Amino acid sequence: MSDGQTWQAADKHLIRYAGRFHSRVIERAAGSYVYDTDGKAILDFTSGQMSAILGHSHPDIVATVARSIATLDHIYSGMISPPLVELAECVAATLPPGLSKIQLLSTGAESNEAALKMAKLATGKYEVVSFDLSWHGMTSAAASATYAAGRAGYGPHMPGSFALPTPNAYRSPFRKPDGSYDWEGELAYGFAMIDAQSAGSLAAVLVEPILSSGGVIEPPPGYFRKLKQMCAERGMLLILDEAQTGLGRTGQMFAFERDGVAPDILTLSKTLGAGLPVAMVVTSAEIEEACYERGYLFYTTHVSDPFAAAVARTVLAVIERDGLVARAGALGQVMADRFAGMRSRHEIVGDVRGRGLLQGIELVTSKATRQPAPGLGARVTANCLERGLHMNIVQLPGAGASIFRIAPPLTITDEDLAKGLDILEESIEATS
Repeated sequence: MSDGQTWQAADKHLIRYAGRFHSRVIERAAGSYVYDTDGKAILDFTSGQMSAILGHSHPDIVATVARSIATLDHIYSGMISPPLVELAECVAATLPPGLSKIQLLSTGAESNEAALKMAKLATGKYEVVSFDLSWHGMTSAAASATYAAGRAGYGPHMPGSFALPTPNAYRSPFRKPDGSYDWEGELAYGFAMIDAQSAGSLAAVLVEPILSSGGVIEPPPGYFRKLKQMCAERGMLLILDEAQTGLGRTGQMFAFERDGVAPDILTLSKTLGAGLPVAMVVTSAEIEEACYERGYLFYTTHVSDPFAAAVARTVLAVIERDGLVARAGALGQVMADRFAGMRSRHEIVGDVRGRGLLQGIELVTSKATRQPAPGLGARVTANCLERGLHMNIVQLPGAGASIFRIAPPLTITDEDLAKGLDILEESIEATS
C-alpha cells in the first residue's frame, strides 16, 4: 500500500483522537530510531510515547515476548503465575520497605484509576487533589484528575476534584521580596483554597514527581516533603504517578528518591513495559489490608497477566544488568550542559529544566519578557524532522507556551545523543 493509499484509508476509517496524525507513516523501529515508509531514519527523542526506555525492539524484550507468547501469555484473571510473583519480589526489592504490595495492570490511566479507588476505600473519603497542569489518563477518575487538557465538552467530572497550583518556578507569580520563587507560600495558598472548597472528605493527592505533559516542570527540593506533611495533617494519602519518571529515567530508580519521601501509593506504567502495555499499582501492606477488608474490586481482563509480568521483569533485569540508571544520570548531565549552552546562545530559549533523560526547553519571544511563543515550537519541530529528529512539543492550554519534552531511550548511544542535540540546535538557529 502506497503512502497515498494509506492516508486515504486512514482518513476514511480512523477516529482522530488527538488532532491530526503525525505527517510520517512509520514502517519499523529499532534502537533509537524509527523508519518511515521511504526508509528515512528518524532519531526518536521521545522514546515512542515516552515509554520505550530500552529503545525499540530491544533483543531481550523480543526474546521474552516470543517465549511468553509460546508458553504462558494470558490466564484466568483470578489465577497467579511464577512471572507475576517474581516481578512482585523484584519490584519490592527496589522500593522502600513500606511499598511491598503490587497489582499488575495494563495502562497508566488504569493504574491511576486503581490507585484512586484504593485511596478512597482506605480513607473512606472521596476528594482528590492534583496539579493544575496534570495529566494522569483518560479514564473516568484519572481524567477528573487531569487538568492539562481534555476537560471541556464532556459534562461533569468526578465530584470532589480539586486543582493545586503547579509549582512552576519559571512562571509562578508567587515571589519572595528578593524575587526568588516562593513555593511554600504557593503551596500554602493552594491548600487554603482546597480547604475552603472541601466537603471534609479529602482522600488523596495524585501528582507526578516531574510533570511531563504539563511542560517538564520539576517541583523544587523540599516540596514533596512539605506536601506529604500537609496530606498527613488532613488524613490524605499521597499518590505519586511515575509513569514517565520511574525506572531510572531521571538518573535515580524512582524520581521520589531525590526528596527522600516515599508515597503511600505508587503507580508505574509506560517505562515498566518499555513500549508494551504494562502498568502497576504499589502500596503498603496496611493499605492493601484495609482495602481487602472493605471489598476492594478492580478486576480486569488482563490483571496479573503473565505476559505483562515477564516483560516488566525483563525490563528491570536489563536496567540493572546494563547500569542504565547511572547512565541516564550521566547522559542527563550531557543534555543539561548542552541545553544551558543553548539558553545562553539563543534568545528564544527561555528556560531549561528537568532531570536525567527527561528534560524540557521552553521557547519564548525574548528572555526579558518571557512572553510565550505560540507557533515557534511547531516550526522548530518541523525543522528537526526534516533533519531526521523527532521531537515533541507541549502546548499548554491558554498560555500559548511552547515546551520541548525530550526523553530519549536510556540505551541511546553517546553518538546518537550528540547527533540529536546538534540537530536540535541547528533547527533552533534556523528558526530564530
